[in-house]
Amino acid sequence: MTVRSPSETLVTVYGGSGFLGRHVVRALARRDYRIRVAVRRPELAGHLQPLGKVGQINPVQANIRNAASVAAAARDSHVLINLVGILFELGRQRFDAVHTVGAEQVALAAANQGARVVHVSAIGADPDSPSHYARSKAEAERLVLAAQPTATIFRPSIVFGPEDDFFNRFAALARMSPALPLIGGGHTRFQPVFVGDVATAIADAVDGKAQAGAIYELGGPDVHTFKELMQFVLETIERKRLLVPVPFFVASMKAAFLQFMPKPLLTPDQVELLKADNVVSEAAIAEGRTLKAFGIEPEPIEAIVPSYLWRFRKTGQFRKLRV
Repeated sequence: MTVRSPSETLVTVYGGSGFLGRHVVRALARRDYRIRVAVRRPELAGHLQPLGKVGQINPVQANIRNAASVAAAARDSHVLINLVGILFELGRQRFDAVHTVGAEQVALAAANQGARVVHVSAIGADPDSPSHYARSKAEAERLVLAAQPTATIFRPSIVFGPEDDFFNRFAALARMSPALPLIGGGHTRFQPVFVGDVATAIADAVDGKAQAGAIYELGGPDVHTFKELMQFVLETIERKRLLVPVPFFVASMKAAFLQFMPKPLLTPDQVELLKADNVVSEAAIAEGRTLKAFGIEPEPIEAIVPSYLWRFRKTGQFRKLRV
């Protein structure tokens, strides 16, 4: 096995301009890797350039649904990282095309290059799930390992950070709506994990610190119900709103209409996902396949989320005076 220094190692990051991607690119740049960011619109990836030195980060065009573009972006790379994923289907962006076929193309490109693979999946990936999203994630894992058995797979829970689509979305909703919905009563459990911790784990895997062919589950230090997370959001943005339990069957009916929005608030498939807890499994904990395998002590939501949700307060960054 050839040992290369980071500056001699080319890492291609598919989906590197997104929420998780920009943190992964930053983590790799700090370790002096050469980084190729494969995205559909490289002209819109200029925000990544300041994260590294001059010439260190180079955006290129690639569409995860196009095998030729995936292979072209992989050329001469030593490590391929696949971060591409969607939360809902829209137009040609389908779960099977993006999650399954796309992930397989990245793994096949890695096999042709003799490169290592780091693939980001999701907690809840399950071939028997009623959720199409979860089934497509599970099938992607199977195809990645079939094409490149030494691949490292990460399954994060809900990922939070300044640009996240979870806490920001519900805080924005609470600013406009008199109530927040608790799908299924709000009993579903989550283990939110800080985007910086996930990015560090991925960079550690690029360093060679991950077990080949292993699946790691990444969660934060605490488990919260959906209701507890909504209460936390309201406390953080200092707003009083009703928390309204919505049975799953009612949520499914509403989602049948909401799914046609340009950016759906809820889809039937997401309702199915909410019927299962989104936490690190006991098996992963017992086998040491968590953040602790990399010596990472995960950040709690209380330490990070208030630093960016303050903009949803009536008083902005200032706190209300309590008498």
